[in-house]
Amino acid sequence: MTGTRSLRIWSKVHTWTSLISMLFMLLLCLTGLPLIFHEEIGELTEEHFVPPNQMREAPAAPVDDVVRAAQDSRPGDHVLFVNWRDEQPGVVVVTMSPTPKPMRGQFYRLVMDAHSKAVLGEEKPQRGVMDIILLLHKNLLLELPGELFLGAMGLVLVASIVSGVVVYAPFMRRLAFGTVRQRSRRLKWLDLHNLFGIVTTVWLFVVGITGAINTLAMPMYDYWRSQELPPLLAPHRGEPVAQASSLDQAIARVRAALPDGRLTSITMPTAENFGSPRHLVVWMKGDSALTALIATPTLVDVDQTVPVLVPPMPWYLTLLQMSRPLHFGDYGGLPLKILWALLDLVCIVVLASGLYLWIAKQRFGGSARSAPMQPADVRPA
Repeated sequence: MTGTRSLRIWSKVHTWTSLISMLFMLLLCLTGLPLIFHEEIGELTEEHFVPPNQMREAPAAPVDDVVRAAQDSRPGDHVLFVNWRDEQPGVVVVTMSPTPKPMRGQFYRLVMDAHSKAVLGEEKPQRGVMDIILLLHKNLLLELPGELFLGAMGLVLVASIVSGVVVYAPFMRRLAFGTVRQRSRRLKWLDLHNLFGIVTTVWLFVVGITGAINTLAMPMYDYWRSQELPPLLAPHRGEPVAQASSLDQAIARVRAALPDGRLTSITMPTAENFGSPRHLVVWMKGDSALTALIATPTLVDVDQTVPVLVPPMPWYLTLLQMSRPLHFGDYGGLPLKILWALLDLVCIVVLASGLYLWIAKQRFGGSARSAPMQPADVRPA
């Protein structure tokens, strides 16, 4: 659509989509800022368990022995997961629970020395400041309904961005890029709002889209479990949970099937929907810059003579896994994180200035866009 009438429609779309999403986007920008540096903040604020220096050069103990040592330290408890962390080499994290079904707040992680099999410490499920910030950013502390609501706000934000570009284009034909008029505070903030908005358009569009995709993580995984896995697991549904076979054997077989994979975690046999009653679910990631973002599950039967199953990951889960680091900017090291933070701050200015301009319009009437331009008003940003 072109012409004055269509421009007015686009302007209304931009105004109302911005107002609807603005407060939530401000909250997400403010909570997202520390989350960009969550690893660095964690290094400063969280307790870390590190193996003794003399043990780091020793050969790693068999994983079965490490898990057995964890069980010996908490007899009677159930092993749920075994994890390896890139940022903590020489450490194996064993997640355990007093019950076969993990209950919120009742499971814990034993950090084990991968060489000596010693228990280095225990990580209890507790909510620190960063955990609360993450939950606010993720779902407003409302779990799945909050996630879906924020996903809808992300789509509204995308509509605001598109309509903003449509409104911005004909208006800025009259001004050189970077011009900020000084005649009034309102006019100055309009030009700054337009300038910062167009500078951050692509970044904000990407962050908005990837954020909306991330809010669908739980429904996507639930759909995958209900549609893709049942044909593989149907013969074993309802069976009692089998005793796990050798983890070392399972890891060796998976590495033979996926020679370029990097071990990240193992889910023990379970009756819950995040696993299988008869299989070890061994999760692998690739070793390239792209495949390192994508986790691939493999199913290893407790009967080690049964071939390893590698269910294909559907496109939507691959898209989800690739969108996560792109959303937080944590795939390119500290320089990219700093860039993400600067763009986040500029976005806060865009949102706050947009709110100011709308309030000023309601209070004083008229539109700052319609003000004629005088040569003395113009100053480069």
